[in-house]
Amino acid sequence: MLVKEYRICMPLTTEEYRVGQLYTISKHSHQESEKGEGVEVVKNEPHEDPVHGPGQFTEKRVHLSSKLPSWARAVTPRIFYITEKAWNYYPYTITGVPSPTVPLSWQCSFLPKFSIYIETKYEDNCGDSENIFRSDKILGDHEVSFLDIAFDEIPERYYRSLEDPRYFSSAKTGRGPLREGWRLHTKPIMCSYKLVSVKFEVWGLQSRVEQFVHKVRGGGEGARGARAARSERAAVPAPQVIRDILLIGHRQAFAWVDEWCG
Repeated sequence: MLVKEYRICMPLTTEEYRVGQLYTISKHSHQESEKGEGVEVVKNEPHEDPVHGPGQFTEKRVHLSSKLPSWARAVTPRIFYITEKAWNYYPYTITGVPSPTVPLSWQCSFLPKFSIYIETKYEDNCGDSENIFRSDKILGDHEVSFLDIAFDEIPERYYRSLEDPRYFSSAKTGRGPLREGWRLHTKPIMCSYKLVSVKFEVWGLQSRVEQFVHKVRGGGEGARGARAARSERAAVPAPQVIRDILLIGHRQAFAWVDEWCG
């Protein structure tokens, strides 16, 4: 199992981000449903935790058949989905619980031994909280990667100029565009701290799937975004699939702020 920590800062407060996150998830679900794929809600119910207090439990099926690479489509069933189980105790959330009696977070319908577990904490700071998780799952040092919603590259096919934080300016909040070094001087600012664990145990497919999930994005490839301002971030390459999901989702939550704010 590979464990990495991601830190994604946003020019928002944690309370604002809570609203923006819910709006972004809802909008994505609607867009995917229009394409014939989307999110099927299996359970959505209150949940009480002895440590974190009252929260909400959700179980979803995320249908992704058309989004698989060609080599994966050749070995997967026609109907393919990922099961996501999440416990929301905002500003602390978990997708999956490390317990023998509770399944891990994202699981494939045809690969039960593949799972992704994400633990998230949100704080009103610029990502400078160290050892925020203090988790027994972490043995020794683990990689920490800062993701910059403005200056880190995303795949060309996902780029939208209206969603580029380097050029976007919010009419309602007056925030943006974001300039180099924005994380160190922008107010308000909050950070999503995400501890991501990926586990896959299937002989014959293990290396191929791990390369797909943990592939490191290099330069070129037609991706947009500046390559500067690296000195203020940890020089740790991020896995392509996880990295792209986190970057695009957070970019859009900010770029859509005038749709959900106020």
